[in-house]
Amino acid sequence: MDLYHYFDKNYKPFMNLSDLPIEQAKAIIAQRKITNPNSFCAKRQDDYMENRLYYESILRNEFLKKGGKIEKNSPHYMVVEKCDWLKSWYENSAFIKIPIEEFDLSTLSFTYGDSHPTFSSRINDGKEYRKKLYLYDEILEIIKKYGLPQEWNKNGEFGPERYIEVHIWSDRTIKSYL
Repeated sequence: MDLYHYFDKNYKPFMNLSDLPIEQAKAIIAQRKITNPNSFCAKRQDDYMENRLYYESILRNEFLKKGGKIEKNSPHYMVVEKCDWLKSWYENSAFIKIPIEEFDLSTLSFTYGDSHPTFSSRINDGKEYRKKLYLYDEILEIIKKYGLPQEWNKNGEFGPERYIEVHIWSDRTIKSYL
């Protein structure tokens, strides 16, 4: 299994807005709306950072309940396998591909789909992977059962899941790709 991190070539990979004070993160988003108006980031709502921090607190708490190892307060984000849709998020798209074997699996958590809609109170479709965070062995079972969202939901017509999100709660492997 390979993990992918998509980013804009004009910026460094793995730049995590959640590591910054909220006002600084909001200023970066506002600046990108001006400098990269066609990017996915430019279309984010004004309360994006508050929502992101809220969902990250859920991820952190759920991961701790499952015995996950947290070495950093906010995770780095990647996805399981290639997802062409994520290329469209950036005007100058690039990606970093890292084999999962390079990570300490006890520092990884997964959601089947983006964590925001996964844990959103607005989505109540009864799918078994809603409101759930998975460890590596658990996500393998979900993949076996449902496949990769980027294969069966390429255009998003079957729900919000378009990829499997990976939360990396450590800097160790990431540092060698910066």
